[in-house]
Amino acid sequence: MVEWGMTSLPAIQGSTISTAKLFDMDDTGQIKESYQADIIGVEGNPLEDITILENVKFVMSDGVVINKKSPL
Repeated sequence: MVEWGMTSLPAIQGSTISTAKLFDMDDTGQIKESYQADIIGVEGNPLEDITILENVKFVMSDGVVINKKSPL
């Protein structure tokens, strides 16, 4: 989406919050109390450089790190 002119924030939101709403997943898509969340950790700020999301350092599901490539 960024390659076609969208800025980073709406592109990330389109992949998370908007997708959850599209599929009627009311408790998903945000990091918020009582919401389901699987998150990734990256080194840097994807709002400044969206390609940072291509180098995931860890994946967390239900509060547990399930895949860790290297320490942040």
